[in-house]
Amino acid sequence: MTPANPAPAVVYYGDDFTGATDTLGTAARAGLRALLFLETPDAARLERAGPLDVLGIAGAARAMTPGEMQAELAPVAALFRALGARVLHYKTCSTFDSAPHIGSIGAAVRALRGAVEQPWTAIVGGQPNLGRHCLFGNLFAAAGAGGEVFRIDRHPTMSRHPVTPMHEADLRLLLAGQGLADVRSIPFTVASKGGDALGEALHGTLHPPSPATPPEAVLFDVADAAQLAAIGEVLWAHALRDTLLAVGPSSVVDALATALGTRADAATTQPVVTPATGPVLVLAGSLSPVTARQVAAARSFDVVWLDAPKLALQDASTLERHALDIAQALARGRNVLACTRPPEQASPSPDVDAQALARAGGELLVRVLAQTPLRRVGVAGGDTSSHGVQALDAWGLSYVADMGAGASLCRVHSDDARLDGMEIMLKGGQMGTEDVFERLVHGTD
Repeated sequence: MTPANPAPAVVYYGDDFTGATDTLGTAARAGLRALLFLETPDAARLERAGPLDVLGIAGAARAMTPGEMQAELAPVAALFRALGARVLHYKTCSTFDSAPHIGSIGAAVRALRGAVEQPWTAIVGGQPNLGRHCLFGNLFAAAGAGGEVFRIDRHPTMSRHPVTPMHEADLRLLLAGQGLADVRSIPFTVASKGGDALGEALHGTLHPPSPATPPEAVLFDVADAAQLAAIGEVLWAHALRDTLLAVGPSSVVDALATALGTRADAATTQPVVTPATGPVLVLAGSLSPVTARQVAAARSFDVVWLDAPKLALQDASTLERHALDIAQALARGRNVLACTRPPEQASPSPDVDAQALARAGGELLVRVLAQTPLRRVGVAGGDTSSHGVQALDAWGLSYVADMGAGASLCRVHSDDARLDGMEIMLKGGQMGTEDVFERLVHGTD
């Protein structure tokens, strides 16, 4: 593949769609030209996109086995090499929730590191704007926007995640269990001293006195947002010499933004979300307490409680019934909030296959839109978002506006005129302000 446009600085793969849109928003708000593709683009799509600073690919690797991840990421590695970009970013969830058998970050590194020249992998361990902080290698996370901060293995939601519960806070040990046996850590106290001090510490870590061997990965602590500029300065300097694989949440692109020469006025020209011009559909597939509070705060919607057990079992009549009920309400001009978790259910049902339910959610979204085309929708839940967007006949997303606390409103790019231009908000279960669904209806201005 011979690219027609200049090479982007960064190519990133989002391990789920909500995280991928968060990185898209991070890049766009920094003044970088960014576009998120829904599959690895061919030459024609790349030419149509025009020059980009940051090229994203949305995927679902966090729900895949290591073998599936290898097949999923091989085209991403090939595209990176063909484009001549400098940083290949494997975008993880900001909580790093993963396991050796599913969504393995170690498996992702093994699949991608052959595409870059640097023999080591950079890992950025926090995203302060979402309440994620890495201190001396240990990850801490807030419980919802502005909520209490917990060590990740004691977090009320992530320690009990239905697919990848976090039982280890030390990211070095977590990743060792996924095959990255030698991860060295540079503490936040070094980054606080600036780029020169951080660069010296990194050099010493990568070039230890003999007979010690260099590490296969270096974990950068992030205690607060002020440290990201120093991290980005050091990573970009290394990437300019030899291409680099970087792992972590959207803070990787946030860190690189200053080094990439973003617009000075970017922070003062952020767009607002305008009120919806027609009915809005929100599909809430997330089972998190944060999403449950957002559902409770949604006053502008007719709520439809979905039969999650039957949907997960692919019961055709249930799927068709729900799609018809939702489409008819939307056709009457009503906003609809379709939820998989009734308010009286204190915890997710252990009998429901979470992945099967997420796939059913994607099919439900497609069926509703086929009956009643919409201009604005929202999806809550990482896996539900991934399957929902993958089910649409779309090829890309561009950034529209910030919805707050890790949620971005995006524009759908599709060859189907009914979908092209539709606005969609994708958010993880832990993301978004309490009134995020109301903002989707009434706007933020």
